[in-house]
Amino acid sequence: MSPKKIPQRMCLGCKQMKPKKELIRVVRAPDGSIFVDLTGKKSGRGAYFCRDPKCFDKALNEDRLSKALDCSIDKDTIERLKEEVIKSEAL
Repeated sequence: MSPKKIPQRMCLGCKQMKPKKELIRVVRAPDGSIFVDLTGKKSGRGAYFCRDPKCFDKALNEDRLSKALDCSIDKDTIERLKEEVIKSEAL
């Protein structure tokens, strides 16, 4: 029996492939809302980050998140996402 395949995703900050379960997922839902998906199963376009805040900041500063989600992101949404990411790191 072959070992179970572990899904890999790329962190938008450091550009390293890591197991999906180790990353934080940010989703743009079909209705246009953007939020952190802790389950990793919500429907919508997703982007992944390491739990390192530097990776999240780097992706925001270099506009990688808006390109990955294929939409523009306003400053209020960015601040809300930062708070949600900080909360998810505490879990």
